[in-house]
Amino acid sequence: MEILNESAQLSVKKQSISTGGKLLIGLTGGIGIGLSVVCASFVAPAFRKFCLPFVPATTEQIQNVLQFLPRSTSGKLLDIGSGDGRIVVAAAQHAQGLKADGVELNRWLIYYSRLAALRHGVGQQTSFFRRDLWKFNIKDYNYVVIFGVEQMMQDLEHKLIAECPQNAKIIACRFPLPQLQPARVIEEGVNTVWLYDLSKQNKLS
Repeated sequence: MEILNESAQLSVKKQSISTGGKLLIGLTGGIGIGLSVVCASFVAPAFRKFCLPFVPATTEQIQNVLQFLPRSTSGKLLDIGSGDGRIVVAAAQHAQGLKADGVELNRWLIYYSRLAALRHGVGQQTSFFRRDLWKFNIKDYNYVVIFGVEQMMQDLEHKLIAECPQNAKIIACRFPLPQLQPARVIEEGVNTVWLYDLSKQNKLS
């Protein structure tokens, strides 16, 4: 009888270990899939024609951008590759008559940006769109902010000239546009910002 009892207890223990092992494997697999989904949003841009990595704007860059935005300005501003939304939020706080939007591919950064806008009290003044910037129409924006990479600036310049209103102002950070002449420049190394006024430019062919 003792041998039978020991065998039964051993069988129960094996079943318990087997069930626990399955739960652990399932939990680990679920976490792995979740991490893969999140990470894919950050890795995917590297497989596109131009890689636009998420590099948060510094406090100095934000302040330099705001120097080109009068507090009394109105209209619409677009931040291309808006990341975590800090430029959009700062612009909306700086110029209360301005409607500030961001376009970004990473869905998690879009969610974060919307929460940040609500937290800073500018949720009604801002919008964030999960779109491919090359397919996003920018014809309604009289201010466009760019945190681009050098390889994309020429193609982006042609898009801006083709779609922006004739009186639009372009604010480029980190890298200048290759052919347009800046109206003003704040030179501070990596925090350098260029302002372009399309009303004073000849359109490229």
